[in-house]
Amino acid sequence: MASGKCRVVDHAAGELAAPMAALFARRGWKPFDFQIQAWRAYLNGGSGLINAPTGFGKTWAAWLGVVLEGLAEGVPGAGNPEANGVSAGKNRKTARAAAAPVRAIWITPLRALASDTGHALLEPVQELGLNWTVELRTGDTAQSLKKKQREQLPTALVTTPESLTLLLSYPEARERFATLRCVIVDEWHELIGTKRGAQTELALARLRSFVPRLRTWGV
Repeated sequence: MASGKCRVVDHAAGELAAPMAALFARRGWKPFDFQIQAWRAYLNGGSGLINAPTGFGKTWAAWLGVVLEGLAEGVPGAGNPEANGVSAGKNRKTARAAAAPVRAIWITPLRALASDTGHALLEPVQELGLNWTVELRTGDTAQSLKKKQREQLPTALVTTPESLTLLLSYPEARERFATLRCVIVDEWHELIGTKRGAQTELALARLRSFVPRLRTWGV
């Protein structure tokens, strides 16, 4: 795990565990030990690699540490997120402008899975009442949404190596990504040793130059 401290560790463990326990209990689930370990490591400022079989909850293992951090910091407001332009209601424009700034990037090499991933990230955000947006940025994303994202990134962005590289090429990239906390790289084994993997590593290096204490998780 990477070294570093995060102010979230000052909060009582029980206070942070309660919302996650309720989230899982409503589905008749119980968190696996590796999920709890991943959340704890993230909240302590760590980076890591999550390796588990399909269907064991790797996505929430990587994502809910970010959510816990937001809850611990007392981010106010009801959730009004959208995923790739899915309406959040009549006041979508107002809700987007008032949402928390970018905190996480989820990189997927499989564009076909981006939508499912976006909804998986969105679900706990809405249920726990965080005022966060979750959006996609791939080759299939509408130009109107891409334009909005250049002006204001969502709280969580699900994207591909190619689309992230393009976002990082803009002159305002350093300012836009200044509030970033974490990058999660899905299907990391698919990228290792490939040109897209090298592209992802270069994107991560650039983001770390913007945010030196950036946490990085592979799934």
